[in-house]
Amino acid sequence: MTLIDIPGSKSVTARALFLAAAAEGTTTLLRPLVSDDTEGFAEGLTALGYGVRREPGAWHIEGRPAGPGAADAEVYCRDGATTARFLPTLAAAGRGTYRFDASAQMRRRPLGPLSNALRDLGVDLRHGEKEGHHPLSVHAAGVKGGALTLDAGQSSQYLTALLMLGPLTTEGLDITVTDLVSEPYVEITLAMMRAFGAEVTQEGRTYRVAPTGYRARTYGIEPDASTASYFFAAAALEPGRSVTVPGLGTGALQGDLAFVDVLRRMGAEVETTETGTTVRSTGTLRGLTVNMRDISDTMPTLAAIAPFADGPVRIEDVANTRVKECDRLDACAENLRRLGVAVETGPDWIEIHPGTPVGPVEIATHGDHRIVMSFAVTALRTPGITFDDPGCVKKTFPDFHQVFHRYARTA
Repeated sequence: MTLIDIPGSKSVTARALFLAAAAEGTTTLLRPLVSDDTEGFAEGLTALGYGVRREPGAWHIEGRPAGPGAADAEVYCRDGATTARFLPTLAAAGRGTYRFDASAQMRRRPLGPLSNALRDLGVDLRHGEKEGHHPLSVHAAGVKGGALTLDAGQSSQYLTALLMLGPLTTEGLDITVTDLVSEPYVEITLAMMRAFGAEVTQEGRTYRVAPTGYRARTYGIEPDASTASYFFAAAALEPGRSVTVPGLGTGALQGDLAFVDVLRRMGAEVETTETGTTVRSTGTLRGLTVNMRDISDTMPTLAAIAPFADGPVRIEDVANTRVKECDRLDACAENLRRLGVAVETGPDWIEIHPGTPVGPVEIATHGDHRIVMSFAVTALRTPGITFDDPGCVKKTFPDFHQVFHRYARTA
């Protein structure tokens, strides 16, 4: 059995940074993820006038319930979708003028439903170039609150940003959602908001958030379940192997841990306890059809091991993966075809047929960390796989290649 120490969750770290900045008092985050995305978020908070002190294993954030300490600021969000969506929403609760920009990759990703919702709440938000995309400016004067309707069918982050804003409003928020993708990520948001003192209720597709504010606390960040998926998939792929990830047990917040249920359906042995999760290979991977709407960040992981199954693997209801760091459906199909694997795709699905991937092939990463980490798993059984941009893993796991190489050497 191989024990893998997975870095902290990106999703949990980003939410914790928002909540800590909004809380009354100083919050300590234990074991936060240290990566390009989270460092960019912390730097954005600093630019907005929040006190952030980082030390190994702990970040300390001085909360400002009234909003940013700076009356005027420019924030560069790098490639981070959570940074680019959460920080303008946080800034709207304050008073001042705040300008946000992001990388070319992030500029392409949509923001429109969140922008429109903030405008519906009276926020003076203006896009500088293309409507619904970065760059943008927020001329903040606080947020009264009220009722709004939101389409979160492209990204649950729109809903998360507004939910976290709710306790900072004068009157609270009622948010009715017409469509929602990746719902387990919203469950993370609600659990964390409550941990910081918020009051949130849900009736059907309507969320009611009281104007309670937040209270500072010490908060531990659990390991990243999406990152763990690569090691779980590797264990399922290789006969005689098993991987245990401590800290991702029965009480884990992250819905992406459900990826191990997909591996179980394919034939792997899975054991989840209070303290961690173990995946063991049985030497068999079965084909299957699976809806991955709620765990779509792990779609590339499954696609990368799908050729080794004994039948077709069809992944459905993942249209939102086309508006991630890249079009992940097309990127997976493109690279599998380069490896000689038969693949079919549709608007929201991909079907991968059994076959033996053949190298040497350079994987076209499109600057997407998840494409690199997924096809690193394929490379365990396919000599000659390289990547055109291996360094883009810094977005969420800067040490991925070293850690995965050590895992592979233990085979």
